[in-house]
Amino acid sequence: QVQLVESGGGLVQAGDSLRLSCAASGRTFSWVAMGWFRQAPGKEREFVAAIRWSGGTTYLADSRKGRFTISRDNAKNTVYLQMNSLKPEDTAVYYCAGKVYGSSWYNSGDYDYWGQGTQVTVSS
Repeated sequence: QVQLVESGGGLVQAGDSLRLSCAASGRTFSWVAMGWFRQAPGKEREFVAAIRWSGGTTYLADSRKGRFTISRDNAKNTVYLQMNSLKPEDTAVYYCAGKVYGSSWYNSGDYDYWGQGTQVTVSS
């Protein structure tokens, strides 16, 4: 039973930083990639960032480049999302996702496993 558990969300003020973590368990073989998506109320789930498990190549949504960084710790089977200079429009539930095959990263349908999500609220 594969589990992805996110942590690190919370209520912050505009300009603050947060680091989200996603710990994967129950899997004995390597991920192809892991990613972060977010979903704000009334909006569709959108891509935030992804990282290839082998090699560490990262992919970020253009609007988040310069503020967000994705990284991973292979030994801990954990992926991180560092978010700086947060804005009220970053408010959303952030989901971690794991991908076991294929080579596309940007769509939620590309991923096979999902966490339960962690709420990030940025006040102005």
